[in-house]
Amino acid sequence: MKQLLFLTPSVLILGLAFPGVGFWGPVAMLGGLIFVHELGHFLVAKWMKLPVEVFSLGFGPRLIGFKWHETDVRLAALPLGGYVKLMGFNPEEPEADDPHGFLSQPAWKRMLFYSGGILFNVGTTLVLMFILATDQSRATPIPLPSPLLVGEVVADSPAAKAGLQLGDKVTAFGELKFPGASDKEAVAYIQARPSQTIPVDVDRDGKIQRLSVVPRDEGGVGRIGVRFSPAAFRYDRKPLAFNDFMQGAKLAVLGTGLMARDTFMGYARLFTFHANIKELGGPIAIAKIGSEAAKAGWVVFLTITALISMNLAVLNALPIPFLDGGHMAMLGFERIRGRDLSIAVKERILTGGFVLLASLMVLVFALDIWKLRH
Repeated sequence: MKQLLFLTPSVLILGLAFPGVGFWGPVAMLGGLIFVHELGHFLVAKWMKLPVEVFSLGFGPRLIGFKWHETDVRLAALPLGGYVKLMGFNPEEPEADDPHGFLSQPAWKRMLFYSGGILFNVGTTLVLMFILATDQSRATPIPLPSPLLVGEVVADSPAAKAGLQLGDKVTAFGELKFPGASDKEAVAYIQARPSQTIPVDVDRDGKIQRLSVVPRDEGGVGRIGVRFSPAAFRYDRKPLAFNDFMQGAKLAVLGTGLMARDTFMGYARLFTFHANIKELGGPIAIAKIGSEAAKAGWVVFLTITALISMNLAVLNALPIPFLDGGHMAMLGFERIRGRDLSIAVKERILTGGFVLLASLMVLVFALDIWKLRH
């Protein structure tokens, strides 16, 4: 089974020609997540005693590898993702009639195989969130002098109408300068100036922008609908205790669930054409984020890795032909129908899915280049 992934090392390398995109951070992040995804398919197949013919990182001609039992573990020439090929997977190959081959297996086994990569990406997110949450439970954050980070912007609020965005770094708020003043001083400053125009300087992607916000008057108190926090912290960590692991497990499950929900909602907005085109990001954008995350420290790096792992899981779960979810949807339809689709129909469906995914890949790649140049 071939699995095309948008977040790929090969397209990633193309991004290295653009300023601001590093190398080892995104390569380790995306290469590792692709490996985990394919490892999920492989281990599920081995657990069900299905013969695996090929475990490949990359497509095309074999570069190097080794034989492990009946499996050819290889690194291929085109690092466009990876795939796990089972014996008897292709109906046109001689092994298709093998009673131990993939097509001879019951539907539940084939469905579980398709879901293996998705489950492993979700599991990776859960493990990373557990590590982060366990560390967080024993750490006391101490704010450092830094710009104010915009952590939340309420829809239709004065802040949203002024153009403040999630992730902006506020360097000046009226007479207050950051670093220098604190987030509490900023809140008090806003509350004391209802209905007054306040100039705001924000650092957005390395560029300073001047905005103006007018706090809403709520009983004589100014409100703009934003949550600030310092952009930099120092953490004091106490020794690990058993309760930290328990708290970490609880927060990891909750955080993974919220991340899955938000990711599904994001894709829903995309496919219902409610997403802003500026929100779309492809391989180069992911590469840049991965590079910046690696430089920011292991906490930020693992957080971004967990987020991308969940995105891979949700993307592959979508019922789009050529992705895992597409195979699962087609198999489910065949079970409801009571008989398999013809090989010709399956090929047309998979070809259509490939064209759709390739077109989307070209679009987000072009958007990445445009955003880097503007």
